[in-house]
Amino acid sequence: MSSQFGLMRESRFRPFFFTQFLGAFNDNVFKTALITLVTFHASQLTTIDSGTLVTLLPGLFILPYFIFSAPFGQVSDKLDKDRVARAVKVFEIAIMCMAAYGFLQHQLWALISALFLMGLHSTIFGPVKYAYLSHHLYPEELVGGNGMVEMGTFVAILLGQVLGAWLIIVHPEGGIASIGVIVIAILGWLVSRHIPRTPAADPTLIIDWNPVTSTWRNLRMANTTRAIWLSLLGISWFWFYGATLLSQFPTYAKGIIGGDEKTYIAMLSIFSTGIGVGSLLCEKLSSGHVEIGLVPFGAIGLTVFGVDLYFATPHAALVGELTFRVIVDLILIGIFGGLYIVPLYALIQSRTAKQYQSRVIAANNILNAAFMVTSAVVSLILLKYLKMSIAQLFLATAIFNAIVAIYIYSLVPEFLMRFITWLLVHSIYRLKKSGIKYIPEEGAALLICNHVSFVDPLIIMAACPRPIRFVMDHNIFNLPILKFAFRDARAIPIAPAKENIATLDQAYEEIAAALSAGELVAIFPEGAITRDGELQPFKSGVEKILARTPVPVVPMALRGLWGSFFSRKDGSAMTRPLRRGLFNRISLMVEAPLSPIGVSAESLQQRVKELLTL
Repeated sequence: MSSQFGLMRESRFRPFFFTQFLGAFNDNVFKTALITLVTFHASQLTTIDSGTLVTLLPGLFILPYFIFSAPFGQVSDKLDKDRVARAVKVFEIAIMCMAAYGFLQHQLWALISALFLMGLHSTIFGPVKYAYLSHHLYPEELVGGNGMVEMGTFVAILLGQVLGAWLIIVHPEGGIASIGVIVIAILGWLVSRHIPRTPAADPTLIIDWNPVTSTWRNLRMANTTRAIWLSLLGISWFWFYGATLLSQFPTYAKGIIGGDEKTYIAMLSIFSTGIGVGSLLCEKLSSGHVEIGLVPFGAIGLTVFGVDLYFATPHAALVGELTFRVIVDLILIGIFGGLYIVPLYALIQSRTAKQYQSRVIAANNILNAAFMVTSAVVSLILLKYLKMSIAQLFLATAIFNAIVAIYIYSLVPEFLMRFITWLLVHSIYRLKKSGIKYIPEEGAALLICNHVSFVDPLIIMAACPRPIRFVMDHNIFNLPILKFAFRDARAIPIAPAKENIATLDQAYEEIAAALSAGELVAIFPEGAITRDGELQPFKSGVEKILARTPVPVVPMALRGLWGSFFSRKDGSAMTRPLRRGLFNRISLMVEAPLSPIGVSAESLQQRVKELLTL
């Protein structure tokens, strides 16, 4: 396993990274060069109003996403992804030759055709781009790999836009731009030749070339799992948010700040840098696994600093340059945007079956395009018809971001629960994990652990990338304020036979059903939180569970929590705030799974005891 920067030394990642980087770079060099040419030298090309063309051209680039995403998502699943990537790069060289002809001969039809075809180029490569990662990266590398890709994409966009505008400024005839886009395309093809073989996910797939029926089928496929579907919507919402800001940056720079092209480029650079920094931070903050708890954190930042951008915006006199507060807001919006979007991509890759992963990514591209178009329509309505200012548009978008986030997290409480656990282990505690690789990446398993404090389930949840069904005392489960959270987290309430035999029987039924469905179930066999810090005898319920549903058993041990605020040392828990201060070091030790055959409560207790003494 390599760190995210170490991946750049790996042949399984480096050629792919530079292939996608050069593709995004060339997209933006050509697109920006064309828009700059149309904006300032339209008379060379056409008698059509330049403002109309500048408005229509981005839509022409996005159009192939609607038409072709679904069919080519199937192509990416049916064929070897490395072959598809190389074919796309050859296609890009041909497109750039057409673009060069358009620049040199001042042929608008050739340039517009090339723009549409570059949109098609991106449409074909998109499903390959994200589906490739899960084939060549270990699960613990997915967040870092996605962070590198997102950072590279936004850097490529920024550099491409700057270079594209500069090429037309220094040579309006388009000669240098023609050479530039062809050279970049050839470099992309040369790099793509080193992408390692990536076998087809579903070679027997029969491709449906009808864009309507295949799009509908892809969207239905993506909607089979709520967490994946809402992650797709969350990513698409980010593109709505980002497109709203980016589309208004030129007018904001000129009409509100009173700056020039340099101010616009500075805004774009600051925002893109923030996205890149946030994307790279994800690996560090997620501790090497897919940590969707960062998504609510990112959403909070997008709203807070989006709102502050409104208050930081000059509302009267032009200031001539970006203020410090505006700069800080832009870079933090970018950083929190990176924290928001990278875990969502990683979640989709980790939880989508490889045989149709490209089709789910294609569905994501369709939704992204739809949300970006919707962003343009909504911005037009708010600015032109409701007479909002650009600052008010940013404010409305930030507030609506909070509404969207609350809605999504209410539908999938796992996001919010993981956010709470992430905060816990990054504020009060410092968690060291050992043997997490022994928790199965898929399939059923019974996790057993000692019970030291009230936050034990949260600590285990923070360490495990997969959702866990926790078995918990029915009295705690039914607490009035917390019951809704436990229910949404799909905890399983249990009671002693002498208290409530019906609840006990129902618990065994739910545990069996969860394990039969391939889920992870965690229990604390001691039956209660320790009152003296010592491991208590394990109860026989674990044997009944395994007798009914034989699954691998994963022994775990929590250390360092005894004496903390949430433990029962010296009496009741949670009565002495910050008893041990902040950033307490704790650890979770995990042992290799055991066969359920012949396992007893006593033998499991001995295993956990041994882990505690390591």
